[in-house]
Amino acid sequence: MTAPNRNTLWARALVGELVAAGVDAVVASPGSRSTPLTMAAARNDELRVFSQLDERSAAYFALGRARRTGEVTPLICTSGTAAANYHPAVMEASEARVPLLALTADRPPELRDSGANQTADQEKLYGDAVRFYKDLPEPASNDRALRSLRTTVARAVGTAEGSDPGPVHLNVPFKKPLEPTRVPDDVPVDLDPTAESGRDGPYVGVTPGSPEPGDEELQRLANELATTDRGLIVAGPADPPGLDAEAVTALSHATGFPILADPLSGVRFGGHTRVAPVIGAYDAYLSAAVAGEGDADAADDAAGWNDPEIVLRLGASPTSKRLRKYLAATGADQYQVDPAGRWREAEFAATDLVVAEPSRLCARLSRLVVGGDGDADWRAQWEEADRAAREIHDREGDAEVSADDADDPLPFHEGDALRVVADALPDPATLFVSNSMPVRDLDRFVAPTTTSVTALGNRGVSGIDGIVSSALGAGSATTDDLTLVVGDLALYHDSNGLLALDRCDVDATVVLINNDGGGIFHALPIESFEPEFTESFKTPHGIEFEPLADLHGLAYARIDARPDGGNVEPGDAHAASVADDLAEAYAKARDADGSHLIEVRADAESSHRTRERLEAAVERAVHGDEAQ
Repeated sequence: MTAPNRNTLWARALVGELVAAGVDAVVASPGSRSTPLTMAAARNDELRVFSQLDERSAAYFALGRARRTGEVTPLICTSGTAAANYHPAVMEASEARVPLLALTADRPPELRDSGANQTADQEKLYGDAVRFYKDLPEPASNDRALRSLRTTVARAVGTAEGSDPGPVHLNVPFKKPLEPTRVPDDVPVDLDPTAESGRDGPYVGVTPGSPEPGDEELQRLANELATTDRGLIVAGPADPPGLDAEAVTALSHATGFPILADPLSGVRFGGHTRVAPVIGAYDAYLSAAVAGEGDADAADDAAGWNDPEIVLRLGASPTSKRLRKYLAATGADQYQVDPAGRWREAEFAATDLVVAEPSRLCARLSRLVVGGDGDADWRAQWEEADRAAREIHDREGDAEVSADDADDPLPFHEGDALRVVADALPDPATLFVSNSMPVRDLDRFVAPTTTSVTALGNRGVSGIDGIVSSALGAGSATTDDLTLVVGDLALYHDSNGLLALDRCDVDATVVLINNDGGGIFHALPIESFEPEFTESFKTPHGIEFEPLADLHGLAYARIDARPDGGNVEPGDAHAASVADDLAEAYAKARDADGSHLIEVRADAESSHRTRERLEAAVERAVHGDEAQ
């Protein structure tokens, strides 16, 4: 059917080409100038339209969905500040390599630099953060213009999802009329059918690919791994759609190397952990201080700790700063694997850059490594260290925190909340964790498990904005149960994102760790400077979150883990009772319908002091008293 006007024709072609490229959903925010795009999406039976009122939340929702799937969910917004509100998510998508496509409607070119209402300079609005940008021409109703439009859209999706995935920006100007009202003679009746309606499939097929080493270079690396006794595979946060855990496991078996798996790598959790030496508590016992001063043949004199001779690094830089510093101090040969050939190792200690898709590289290397079974004592060192850390973190057996702690047992701390939730996750589950302390506590305190858990976080630029929306976007892409563990400031910062629970039909269990302010700053030297620390860094807010749960229809429960929390007493009984209460509340939420908010009121300073005591105890257990 002939379109009523050229704007409708243009928008139909654009949206139709998105569908042809494999897009199955878009996120649209209300606005006038974007009317043609929104109408075209709403009337396309092959698209699901998620309606989001807040453009910043909309962008993070699309980002979270793409992080879960590895496929782009385009964004549609009107002109002006609406487009500017996409910028934080664009930055995150760029650094985290998440496919994102921003379709920003704009006023016609003649209104730019004229003082016209709601008109801003949207040319290259996101700067170098995007992989591809184009200011589309004004809609035209001729064959060549439509073919050009379809080609551009196909290229945009292919670039967003390519070997260096990330954000793409198409700026789309429209004149009035914006609605699908008929304009006589605006659209010819003899348009070429292919230009008007597209081809069977994408107008331009994009065949993805990524570089990889040649046979000679690959064999050289395989020989290096095969002839090394002490090696490590370090799996950092993975680019969407994640590392192939089976391929990484196969390489571990071929080399005999342990896998130090970041919780966001896709390798720490899953059935492969039954048979692979997956190490998870390294953040508790590694630091530059325990490295062997760069001598691969030397052990730490105090504790007999052996360092690696070679390290294969996959994914982004690990969450753990202690791991990053340790690897830099060992002096080992470090092979940084990156499919885009970019540098993601900020200690500048890596010795080699391998341009390859990491999962495919691991699979190929596992078939080429011959006789590389590694050193059994080397693997045992890591497995025993992890076991010792877990016993102390779990307060199991005879594990002691310190010799003089018998009368001062450890209270419940924020890391315990991550352990309790992780232990109770359904199988399968999507777990989204906030920045600042939740992701760090997940890294240190949650052990590898056979449960199928997809753990996600925004570690590109590591902001606390958009966490709720990102989590709900991830939840919208799967039937897995969704759990979000978030801090109080991050929840407050993106409370608008909770609208997606109802508007986008997503259920979630939100575990809020409320330590009344910026708790992570207790880990920094600024803690000792008062009153500036409290007034300008910790910034206690005293917000009550139960009304927020009521506003958005979440069932609410509260667990008080603060030492002064009424009937809560300090000590082991306190820790056990709080953990039991949290486990019970989470299990109830997990097994019930709808969405839930479980607020865990914690004390940030107490939690940090407890982390320090646990860290000292683990280091003593692993490295001996001399390590202190």
